[in-house]
Amino acid sequence: MPTQQEVFGGGLAVVTGAGSGLGAGLTRHLAGNLGMTVIAADVDESAVRGIAAEEHGRGGRVVAHVVDVRDPDVMVRLARQVRDEFGPVRLLINNAGVEQVGYLWDVPPESWRRVVDINISGVFHGIRAFLPAMIEDEQRSHVLAIASVGAVTTLPLQAPYVMSKHAVLGMVECLHQEIAQVGADVSVAAVLPGPVASNIFSAAGGVESGDVAAAEEHRRAMLAMLEQAISADEAAATIVEQAAQGEFYIVTHPETVHAAMAARADQLTHRRAPAPHRSRFGRRD
Repeated sequence: MPTQQEVFGGGLAVVTGAGSGLGAGLTRHLAGNLGMTVIAADVDESAVRGIAAEEHGRGGRVVAHVVDVRDPDVMVRLARQVRDEFGPVRLLINNAGVEQVGYLWDVPPESWRRVVDINISGVFHGIRAFLPAMIEDEQRSHVLAIASVGAVTTLPLQAPYVMSKHAVLGMVECLHQEIAQVGADVSVAAVLPGPVASNIFSAAGGVESGDVAAAEEHRRAMLAMLEQAISADEAAATIVEQAAQGEFYIVTHPETVHAAMAARADQLTHRRAPAPHRSRFGRRD
């Protein structure tokens, strides 16, 4: 199997949502361990400039760009600028994503749109902006989209997020087939992480009316779960290693994700409704 260094070393990478969490871990790993030039894109200016300065201090090359993945024109301009200034992109990681807690009927429409626009459309905008040139370059390149173990299972009180990750997985599976159909030398992969240390639940959208208590209790439960999460740096190393080996379904927690895949397949095969969950309030959700 080829090593990460052999596949990616010294190349050019683009990472969205690079200012914190898994995106920051990926940026650190690619720049610090593999010597890649990393275009770090994030809507949070202070965060993305911070990670760039941090890696610069360690000798890594990270170029910060303040970018909102919800804007297709901004993403196209970024792709053109990157190509003009740095050349062909070897690795594109569509990582930007947000969470939302609360019963589906309590979720504000603007919160729903935020999840859809970032988690789903943001991935599409990244692919649309960067992939045509990656195909034309006729050199081996890689496109990764960060989904979640939630892409192969379901969970109450996170319906917008889980829905978005199912959509990302479907999008990337279709893209994989399309790349094969046109014969491009681009490896496409879906990343299904388990719990990775981040601020995703502390920054998650909540609800303003309805069962606010249930939403906030679920947030606290997810924050507690993250106390046992692996670090973003550990997750990044695992993800990039599997990408270098050409895996399509990239996982950070094999036992957990493979069990979820098997349960999902069994549920669909036998046409069973999703099993209810027991909430912390002692009622079935």
